[in-house]
Amino acid sequence: MNDFTHISPDGDARMVDVSNKSVTSRTAVARGRISIDAKMSQLIEERRGKKGDVLSVAQLAGIIGAKRTADLIPLCHPLPLTHVEVLLQLKNDPPCIEIEATTKTDGKTGVEMEALTSVSITALTIYDMLKSVGREMKITDIRLVSKSGGKSGPYEEAV
Repeated sequence: MNDFTHISPDGDARMVDVSNKSVTSRTAVARGRISIDAKMSQLIEERRGKKGDVLSVAQLAGIIGAKRTADLIPLCHPLPLTHVEVLLQLKNDPPCIEIEATTKTDGKTGVEMEALTSVSITALTIYDMLKSVGREMKITDIRLVSKSGGKSGPYEEAV
């Protein structure tokens, strides 16, 4: 018997059939960070990025990333998102930007991939907007921190 939901009995990739699942309210929260240097932090604080306001553009990119997840991850179902929120917090010691994305839907499958994609796209956008200043940035710690709804029930990251 095959325990992989995205592989057919013949070994082919497949999208899971969720037509018989119940619609439930689902939420996911993901986090990550991108390390930067003091010069980059100052540019962000003063809103003097060469490509514009780094945090505002990155926040919009994260929202768009969540909405486009099914276009990027081959076996994800396209979801009617009811909410996407991207929060960015500039830290100084050490210099970094902490990213948190919350995604919500009322649907038959979860929104974890949308939250994780949102964080990833946000971090990549920050990198793109600051790479002319330096390429010493590191994108790290991208992870699911919580989810609710669905058959598997709630999940909370162990602290």
